[in-house]
Amino acid sequence: MEEHTLESRQIYEGRRVSLRVDRVVLPGGRETTREIASYPDCVAIVSVDADGNVILVRQYRHAVGREMLELPAGGIEPGEAPEESARRELEEETGYRPKDIRRIGGAYTAPGYSTEFMHLFLATGLEPGPSRAEDDEIIQVVPVPQSRVGDLVDSGEICDGKSVIGLLILISSMEKNKE
Repeated sequence: MEEHTLESRQIYEGRRVSLRVDRVVLPGGRETTREIASYPDCVAIVSVDADGNVILVRQYRHAVGREMLELPAGGIEPGEAPEESARRELEEETGYRPKDIRRIGGAYTAPGYSTEFMHLFLATGLEPGPSRAEDDEIIQVVPVPQSRVGDLVDSGEICDGKSVIGLLILISSMEKNKE
């Protein structure tokens, strides 16, 4: 079921994203185009403090025109390992430094049009400190009891893919630990 690329034309090169249009041949021989956003890989961090709170962030997202309650997350810098990026992003956005961090999964964020792959991490043993948000970020740190995260996903208050995936992994592991 693989598609074969006949031609690839870059139409935009930005600071973090580039856009291209590929002309492809489908398995049956028909030609069509695919619009692709090339975007660097990213990390999202499920972080749990000593009181059992999940550390979320609230920030305005211009693309969707609203504030979002999300997991801390961000892009992987060139030459940076995903775990290093997760540690850096968590500290930048929340001020917390994790003693322990481990990979709990990953997913393509929008494989229909984007190359971005998200690495998910669980961070524990959090040590508080000052956040260092980037100049263009206004972030509010929001600790939420683990027992409430499922309700926030169900109600739609948490509705971005990275957060839903990461929190469902957390809920699943909590359920397994009850057994």
